[in-house]
Amino acid sequence: MSSFKLTTDDNNIYFVEGDLKFLSITKESIKSFNFLNSSKKISINLSKVKHADSGGMALLIEWIKHSKIYQTQLSFINIPEQLLTLARLSGFEINDHY
Repeated sequence: MSSFKLTTDDNNIYFVEGDLKFLSITKESIKSFNFLNSSKKISINLSKVKHADSGGMALLIEWIKHSKIYQTQLSFINIPEQLLTLARLSGFEINDHY
Protein backbone atom coordinates (compact mmCIF):
# COMPACT_ATOMS: atom_id res chain seq x y z
CA MET A 1 0.00 0.00 0.00
CA SER A 2 1.39 3.38 -1.00
CA SER A 3 1.11 6.25 1.41
CA PHE A 4 1.75 9.94 1.50
CA LYS A 5 4.08 12.00 3.60
CA LEU A 6 3.38 15.49 4.93
CA THR A 7 6.43 17.64 5.61
CA THR A 8 6.96 21.34 6.21
CA ASP A 9 9.52 24.06 5.78
CA ASP A 10 10.09 27.13 7.93
CA ASN A 11 7.59 29.25 5.96
CA ASN A 12 4.38 27.37 6.85
CA ILE A 13 4.39 25.59 3.52
CA TYR A 14 3.46 21.92 3.78
CA PHE A 15 4.44 19.43 1.10
CA VAL A 16 2.41 16.32 0.28
CA GLU A 17 4.51 13.59 -1.29
CA GLY A 18 3.24 10.23 -2.53
CA ASP A 19 -0.28 8.94 -3.16
CA LEU A 20 -3.46 10.69 -1.99
CA LYS A 21 -5.68 7.64 -2.38
CA PHE A 22 -8.33 5.94 -0.30
CA LEU A 23 -5.88 3.22 0.76
CA SER A 24 -3.21 5.75 1.75
CA ILE A 25 -5.46 7.59 4.22
CA THR A 26 -4.73 6.14 7.66
CA LYS A 27 -5.43 7.00 11.28
CA GLU A 28 -2.11 8.83 11.28
CA SER A 29 -3.20 11.05 8.41
CA ILE A 30 -6.38 11.90 10.28
CA LYS A 31 -4.24 13.00 13.24
CA SER A 32 -2.39 15.26 10.81
CA PHE A 33 -5.28 17.73 10.91
CA ASN A 34 -3.64 19.40 13.90
CA PHE A 35 -1.07 21.02 11.60
CA LEU A 36 -3.89 23.31 10.45
CA ASN A 37 -3.86 24.91 13.90
CA SER A 38 -0.12 25.68 13.84
CA SER A 39 -0.38 29.02 12.04
CA LYS A 40 -2.95 31.51 10.82
CA LYS A 41 -1.77 31.11 7.22
CA ILE A 42 -0.77 27.75 5.69
CA SER A 43 -0.01 26.64 2.15
CA ILE A 44 -0.10 23.03 0.97
CA ASN A 45 2.06 22.20 -2.04
CA LEU A 46 0.68 19.21 -3.96
CA SER A 47 3.30 19.11 -6.72
CA LYS A 48 4.74 15.77 -5.52
CA VAL A 49 1.43 13.89 -5.40
CA LYS A 50 1.87 10.86 -7.65
CA HIS A 51 -1.68 9.50 -7.75
CA ALA A 52 -5.00 10.69 -6.34
CA ASP A 53 -8.52 9.34 -6.08
CA SER A 54 -11.76 10.18 -4.29
CA GLY A 55 -10.14 9.39 -0.92
CA GLY A 56 -7.53 12.08 -1.56
CA MET A 57 -10.25 14.50 -2.62
CA ALA A 58 -12.11 13.76 0.62
CA LEU A 59 -8.94 14.47 2.60
CA LEU A 60 -8.54 17.89 0.94
CA ILE A 61 -12.16 18.70 1.77
CA GLU A 62 -11.58 17.72 5.40
CA TRP A 63 -8.47 19.94 5.53
CA ILE A 64 -10.59 22.81 4.20
CA LYS A 65 -13.28 22.18 6.84
CA HIS A 66 -10.74 22.04 9.65
CA SER A 67 -8.94 25.15 8.45
CA LYS A 68 -12.24 27.01 8.82
CA ILE A 69 -12.73 25.62 12.32
CA TYR A 70 -9.21 26.73 13.28
CA GLN A 71 -9.68 30.05 11.43
CA THR A 72 -6.59 29.35 9.35
CA GLN A 73 -6.17 30.78 5.86
CA LEU A 74 -5.44 27.71 3.74
CA SER A 75 -4.07 27.73 0.21
CA PHE A 76 -3.21 24.94 -2.21
CA ILE A 77 -0.26 25.17 -4.58
CA ASN A 78 0.31 23.02 -7.70
CA ILE A 79 -2.96 21.10 -7.55
CA PRO A 80 -2.63 17.95 -9.69
CA GLU A 81 -4.95 17.62 -12.67
CA GLN A 82 -6.29 14.34 -11.20
CA LEU A 83 -7.68 16.22 -8.19
CA LEU A 84 -9.05 19.06 -10.29
CA THR A 85 -10.87 16.55 -12.50
CA LEU A 86 -12.30 14.70 -9.49
CA ALA A 87 -13.47 17.97 -8.02
CA ARG A 88 -15.20 19.01 -11.24
CA LEU A 89 -16.89 15.60 -11.57
CA SER A 90 -18.20 15.80 -8.02
CA GLY A 91 -19.39 19.39 -8.35
CA PHE A 92 -16.79 20.74 -5.95
CA GLU A 93 -14.49 23.57 -6.91
CA ILE A 94 -10.93 23.57 -5.58
CA ASN A 95 -9.67 27.11 -5.17
CA ASP A 96 -6.18 28.17 -4.32
CA HIS A 97 -7.34 29.98 -1.12
CA TYR A 98 -9.84 29.17 1.66
